[in-house]
Amino acid sequence: MKYNLYQINSFTDKIFCGNPACVIPLDKWLADDILLKIAKENAVAETAFFVDKGDKIHLRWFTPEIEMDLCGHATLATAHCLKTILNYKSDKIVFETLSGDLTVFIDKELYKMDFPSRMPTFDILPEIIQNSLNIKPKEVLKSRDYVLVYDSETEVRNIKIDRQLFDQINLEPGGVIVTAIGDNCDFVSRFFTPQASILEDPVTGSAHCSLVPFWATRLNKKELYALQVSERLGKLYCEDKGDRVLISGQAKTYSIGNLRIE
Repeated sequence: MKYNLYQINSFTDKIFCGNPACVIPLDKWLADDILLKIAKENAVAETAFFVDKGDKIHLRWFTPEIEMDLCGHATLATAHCLKTILNYKSDKIVFETLSGDLTVFIDKELYKMDFPSRMPTFDILPEIIQNSLNIKPKEVLKSRDYVLVYDSETEVRNIKIDRQLFDQINLEPGGVIVTAIGDNCDFVSRFFTPQASILEDPVTGSAHCSLVPFWATRLNKKELYALQVSERLGKLYCEDKGDRVLISGQAKTYSIGNLRIE
């Protein structure tokens, strides 16, 4: 069987920036082990598979290792694929996912994702994670992911991970967010996943389910502009809406091709 495959960079309007995701439309679901093998072969942080059910789009996300419960950049990439390549007519797309129904609103070149809010609470950082960081955080919180708060953007940019130590802990399906107030934006972040083939995720939409309510409260503002300061850099336009967050960004198609499964 032959399947179309689209590689799209999310949270950017440029190629070679943002976070690359592969998007694969299906007529019906393949076996989970096949989906995981395809994701591993694609060798990007996330591969999104979807089946159009008419009123909703059934969407699933796979890393090269596991199926995820939520992924922002691959959701954005799927919306971009549907709208700009597959000629989806509506400017509102409802995805059926493991995290419930997720709606994406399309406003010109901006994709506005309506995601659940995950306010982190204060926690204690496992010693093995603390020892794997070259700079210790000033605050530790946790939701799905650990949220480590630093004094400055410079510290966040200078974080280095001792991977030999870091990979000894299993946070599946979560990771570690490092964050601080930004120099030229409201806040910055980076995201690391232990035991993953890709240690640092370039831009992590789902992390902002926690970052948005945290910084909205800390900065006393509802609308926030964020940068994920990985090497590829991502731009996110965010809004705190109580039990939901709006996470918005642009996308750029990098390649269009196909794959064959015998």
